[in-house]
Parts: sequence; structure tokens; C-alpha cells
Amino acid sequence: MRATVRFAVLTLCLAACGAGSALSQQQPMPQGQMTQAPPPPPPQNRPGTFSVGELVGEGHRFFGTVSRGLAEVVEKAVSRWGQPNGYILGQEGSGAFVVGLRYGDGKLYTKNAGDRRVFWEGPSIGFDTGGDGARTMMLVYNLPATEAIYQRFPGIDGSAYFIGGFGMTALGDGNIVVVPIRSGVGLRLGANIGYLKFTPNATWNPF
Repeated sequence: MRATVRFAVLTLCLAACGAGSALSQQQPMPQGQMTQAPPPPPPQNRPGTFSVGELVGEGHRFFGTVSRGLAEVVEKAVSRWGQPNGYILGQEGSGAFVVGLRYGDGKLYTKNAGDRRVFWEGPSIGFDTGGDGARTMMLVYNLPATEAIYQRFPGIDGSAYFIGGFGMTALGDGNIVVVPIRSGVGLRLGANIGYLKFTPNATWNPF
């Protein structure tokens, strides 16, 4: 309930200050290969990880559609970082007018360490504008324990990748890499630099 209220307040505030500018400045999200990512581990099958087939199957059930775009985005991530040992399914709301905010909640799934409820929030500053509400699937790499998700993950500048209605970005802290895959209404346009903070409870504080 708290997460739903957060989304509603965020949407109303950002709509009041940025709706007109968002309509006038929409551009296609830049395509390109992710850059400046943390050094990935070599792709390999390890115990406790999820295969492309498992991830795509869960993604299709979660997003409610069978999409070639989702499969290609997942394959792109796996080819770069290997198979994740966790993934998050959830929903979020975000908006920006130079300075942006993002709030979300979902559940972290693992094969051998249990599942955990997670919330996330974070600011962004950059040349972007607009708002969106989206279902989100996040692939999580090199997570040593479920509690390790509760920290800040800085965004990687220039890491956006978009195909078939799905957008993928990357965040990293040390060896842990989180790759959000989003599909929803609206666009966050342009380049932005920020982070996501994962917490065990909902909070309004994005810092």
C-alpha cells in the first residue's frame, strides 16, 4: 500500500512540473552496446544460477506477453555477465525534469538462498525528462547473500540498451551487478547518472 501511495504522489508532482516539456522533447531512446560496465565474470554455468530459458519464461509470465525483444535483451545480458544467481520481479514509478526520482518494490528470487521482499528508490541527474510506470525484472549477478542486495548501486553512464519495447540498463557495486529490464508506459529520455538504493522496508528517502 505504501509503495502504491509513493507512486501516486510521485506521478502527480512530476506531472505538474514536467508534462509539457516531456511532450515537446521526446526522442527515441539511444541504442547501443553497454559501455563502462564493471569487469564481468566470464560467462559460465554455475550452481544456483538461472539459465536464459528460465529467465525468459519467468519474464514472459511476469510481463504477460511473449516477446522476442525480452528474449534478446536477456540474451544480451547473459552474454556479457553470464548467468545471474538471482532476479527481482516488481513494479516501479519514476519521473524526471532534469532531476528525477524512482520508487519501486518487488521480490528477490534465488535458487539456494531463499526469497526476499525488496524496495528500491533513487535519484538521477542528467539530460532527461518524462515519466513512466513499469513492470521491472532485474537480473542480479554475483550476489554472495540475499542481504547483500540492501545497498546502493550506482548507474553506469551510457549503459542504455533498447530493443523490442524493452529497455535495459546496468548498475554495479564491486562484483555485484544489477541489470534492470523494463517495459511500461512512458519514456525516460536522454542520458542520466544516478543510483538505486535497495532497502528491506519502504522509505520516501531516495538518499
